[in-house]
Amino acid sequence: MGTFSRESLELLRSRIDLVEVLSPYLKLQRAGAAHKALCPFHDEKTPSFVINRGDNHYHCFGCGAHGDAIQFLMTHLKMSFSEAVESLADRFHVQLEEVKGDNQPKGPPKAALKDALERACQFYQFYLLHTLEGHAALDYLYNRGITLDFIQQFQLGLAPKQPQIFSKAMWEQKISNTLLEEVGLLSKGREFFSDRITIPIRDPQGSVIGFSARKYKTDTFGGKYVNSPETTLFKKSKVLFGLSFSRKTIAKTRKALIVEGQIDALRLIYSGFDWTVAGQGTAFGEEQAKELIHLGVRQVYLGLDGDNAGQEAAVKIGNLFQKEGIEVFVLKLPEKCDPDLLLQEKGPEEWQRLIETAQDYLTFWVEHLSKTINPQSPAGKNELVQTIAKRIREWDHPLMVHESLRKLARLTQTPESIVGTPEQNAPQVHIKRSASVSFTEIDPDRILEADLLRWLFLMGESCPNLISIAEANLKPEHFRVSAGRSLYEKYLEATKENKPRDLLSLAIDLEQAEQQLFMADILQKRVNRERAVACFVETVQRLLERHWMHQREEIKLKIFSGTCSEEEVLELARKFDEIKKMRPQTIVPDQ
Repeated sequence: MGTFSRESLELLRSRIDLVEVLSPYLKLQRAGAAHKALCPFHDEKTPSFVINRGDNHYHCFGCGAHGDAIQFLMTHLKMSFSEAVESLADRFHVQLEEVKGDNQPKGPPKAALKDALERACQFYQFYLLHTLEGHAALDYLYNRGITLDFIQQFQLGLAPKQPQIFSKAMWEQKISNTLLEEVGLLSKGREFFSDRITIPIRDPQGSVIGFSARKYKTDTFGGKYVNSPETTLFKKSKVLFGLSFSRKTIAKTRKALIVEGQIDALRLIYSGFDWTVAGQGTAFGEEQAKELIHLGVRQVYLGLDGDNAGQEAAVKIGNLFQKEGIEVFVLKLPEKCDPDLLLQEKGPEEWQRLIETAQDYLTFWVEHLSKTINPQSPAGKNELVQTIAKRIREWDHPLMVHESLRKLARLTQTPESIVGTPEQNAPQVHIKRSASVSFTEIDPDRILEADLLRWLFLMGESCPNLISIAEANLKPEHFRVSAGRSLYEKYLEATKENKPRDLLSLAIDLEQAEQQLFMADILQKRVNRERAVACFVETVQRLLERHWMHQREEIKLKIFSGTCSEEEVLELARKFDEIKKMRPQTIVPDQ
């Protein structure tokens, strides 16, 4: 996360209209001096979700949900804190001033980069729709069944074949060559895209961060697709194409449909399957899977091409989700057919049928592997079963491993004792593996304090019990991370003085970049609202015990330091015994 200046955050807070932010997601109805809606955080038939006129908070009188615009975007759309801030800044036209730390890359602010890309997107679309060269590209698109409405909705465009047309247009809008190179639109003074149909690539909030460009003439130099190079904004391995159009539905339904191509994804979204995403020019990887997992998906459907390469990709992508305990289904597309072609020829109804008849991952995997390994021969069946079983045992969830091995035994008509379910083998320890081996230092103190502050920041206003418990048990000295101690003190001070404790107000009050970065870390995870008090008490207890053990260790170090007199050693030993007998217990005040 970038850290933002107090002035720009204050300007953002002054411009946010909470009703405007929530209107696209809720059916708000005016009721006197307030707006009401059915709460999105629990099931109800009578509206109890309220925004009072002039207030920058919402409150639900049914489930107690309470927060500001940032918390709504984080909870409802599963945005991170920084994503929510940047999304609101874009919506209300506030240029966030980033405070650069020593380790942060220097260069133009993100707002300037996004503005350059947005203007390029507008130029490309204008050139497609209003020039003779563009008309030839339009004919190509129309022949592929892509309508004008589709082009306008997704802002398809055309990069001119003749050099300097694009650069001159950008220069007239005061977009410098330096900025164009920074966002990958110029490379060594030459225009990166030429004579190709452009498809904007957007971040989850909808801002253009790059382009995918497809050639529509056989004599155009290069491969079928060319993607923007890696830039400050665009990281291929992390981008999910189409997520800006599908994020809301994915977060709500907790399911996602993954396809290979950008046009495939847009065609499906346009046809009503607005829970579709695609990879970005490279194999679908762990970073992209994590983005969907972060949104809370529990089911993933794979609609990859019907050829062997598509099926191989389905095996690899499915494994990324299955190992995390997420259910995967594979659509059976005809060979030499992709989603775009199928939708053109047979329509959305056929695609819906494919979704409803999709195979579960293990059944698909056994059938796919049986095409190259003969399961009718003893050796072939042994190879097939052991190949799949070995991969299953590498998954991260023991119950998922157990049930999948049992299912594999049923699918292949193999005794469970041969497949090796945990009941027949010695207990296994399933260790969650990282994508790469590194020596990144994990600070348990930072993790523990972040857990406690997360409960306060996200639930403190809607669950006042947490504040009472914190005040009854914790003092600043219980915090060992300086940023954690500062954030705790600021939160309690805001509570006592009845100051706003919404996330944006808290962020504005942070004076140091380290505090903002720690706050961003805190807000990366979600909380289980239903277990707020129990989990908070457990976290407080861990903090108290850590402090208790630390006090004992300090005394032991003094005793064995060799710097104390015999009388001092005896006094320290007495104090050590006293502290040892006083194991802390969390106080839960009566409410």
